[in-house]
Amino acid sequence: MTGDLARLAARLRGLPPSCGPVRLIAVDGHAGSGKSTFAGRLAEELGGAPVVHTDDLATHEELFAWSGRFGAQVLEPLSRGETARYEIYDWARGEFTGARELAPAPVVLIEGVGAGRRAIRPSLACLLWMELASEHSWERGQLRDGPDLSAFWSGWIPAERAHFAADPSRPYADFLVHQGRVGYEVRVGPSTTP
Repeated sequence: MTGDLARLAARLRGLPPSCGPVRLIAVDGHAGSGKSTFAGRLAEELGGAPVVHTDDLATHEELFAWSGRFGAQVLEPLSRGETARYEIYDWARGEFTGARELAPAPVVLIEGVGAGRRAIRPSLACLLWMELASEHSWERGQLRDGPDLSAFWSGWIPAERAHFAADPSRPYADFLVHQGRVGYEVRVGPSTTP
């Protein structure tokens, strides 16, 4: 795990900035594919790079309609080299209850379903896709969340299918990330395949 992550982190640090002074890296994949865990480990390997979670941007009513908010609150300030400030959605209360500041670090990660969407790709230095089939990802996610969230998953699965049908990320991935028993294997993605 450490070897592939160390090599990936070195490669990401060597990329040219893509959003002002920032190298914006997306970690995308199906719900339950391990994006948050992987992004956290990659952030550590990058020396504590900040991570923006799309779960903080989405809402019950707008599972995937957060691009405008992300653009205005995160991309625009970072592109000017300024500190971004974005609102955090509280899923239990069903409202935005706080905000987080995000300085224009050399590398910033955005992780979540749809992080590599069309509206964000022009600002990305690299798109990583968690390579796990949707059925396996959703099964893992449902086991993680337990029976209390079964109604949420009943609505989520068709919404995720619709999102990726209209705006797929995987074909544009620079790297595919495979989670193994011991760690991660990072392979060249579809967008860079000859």
